[in-house]
Amino acid sequence: MGRSESHVRLDLNNPVFQENLLTLQKPERHAALDTLNKIRQLSWSQVYRDQGLKWEKITSVKPPGGIDAIYSLQITQARRATAYREGDFMRLLTIAADHDSTYGRK
Repeated sequence: MGRSESHVRLDLNNPVFQENLLTLQKPERHAALDTLNKIRQLSWSQVYRDQGLKWEKITSVKPPGGIDAIYSLQITQARRATAYREGDFMRLLTIAADHDSTYGRK
């Protein structure tokens, strides 16, 4: 990893995200925490390329003022999180069921 590339810093302070995370069933909560721990060790360019995270821009949602775009990422096998990037920070917003896996699409 180049010197210019710092690790992703996680912001887990959003109350909706906390509620979503803390009310997951234990196996899923552990899987989500494993993913967050993995992200913490990546650079942003690694996040963008990671096949398991599937970092994707959400075009159907208009981002709030001051935010370029909202993204989704795979946080557990069955769930996606929403987040946005601000500098080195990944600011997490929500965790929701992954509609693709709900309908058996992989």
